[in-house]
Amino acid sequence: MRRTPRIRRRPRERSLPQVVAHRGSSHATAEHTLAAYVRALDEGADALECDVRLTADGHLVCVHDRNLRRTAATTGLVSTMNLAELDELDFASWKNPWSELDDEAPDRDPEHGKVLTLRKLLETAADYDRYVELAVETKHPTRYGGLVERRLVETLGDFGWDRAGSPVRVMSFSVNAVSRVRRLAPELDVVMLVDKAHHWPVLRPVVGEDWIIGPGIEELRDHPGLGRHLVKAGREIHVWTVNTAEDLEICLDLGVTAVISDRPAYMLELLGR
Repeated sequence: MRRTPRIRRRPRERSLPQVVAHRGSSHATAEHTLAAYVRALDEGADALECDVRLTADGHLVCVHDRNLRRTAATTGLVSTMNLAELDELDFASWKNPWSELDDEAPDRDPEHGKVLTLRKLLETAADYDRYVELAVETKHPTRYGGLVERRLVETLGDFGWDRAGSPVRVMSFSVNAVSRVRRLAPELDVVMLVDKAHHWPVLRPVVGEDWIIGPGIEELRDHPGLGRHLVKAGREIHVWTVNTAEDLEICLDLGVTAVISDRPAYMLELLGR
């Protein structure tokens, strides 16, 4: 069933960059959990970033790694497990394994530490009391190939967010994935993520003129020419993962339009917001 589309206006262009919560407020709270995203929203983040993977039974879930060793203490692969199996796992305890022994630790809602579906995250953003954007990254390579983008666009369609004016933009390090999104939903904003500075000359001829470019802060720091080339070409720039005052200064000097950070509250403080 399609949700009734919410009529929202995009905020006016701002002189300061948009602050995007990387996997939620993930410096303080376990990444990709509902708790991390609620915290980011309450801290004032302008947008939420997430990675999505497809489960064996066709659900998009917010998980970065292909396996679950780091965040759920199991050897399983996301792509080979059903949502019900993932729902039995604890995705939060790894962040603070001694919390149960801390008498002063706040009580944690078990639901906030479960696997988070993309649909639940979209609902959370849609129902929040202010305008919130989302940056959704599809992870590749994956056994499901282009089915990930097709399922993503279908899910966005349920919210009326697969067209112009959508608060959602789609990102990937895979040029094929970004191209696929544009074929499926031509009006959606897309971001071509750039892992290495020397990849840009290869990517430049094949990316769309209106695609946003998403370089990593380390590459901008170590290879200043990359930022200069992007600015000269008139590209909109979204930078990951910006966690320090020094790195934010690089972004401000370049005039980037979005900074993706594990520490959204700190970025907002530095920006005087």
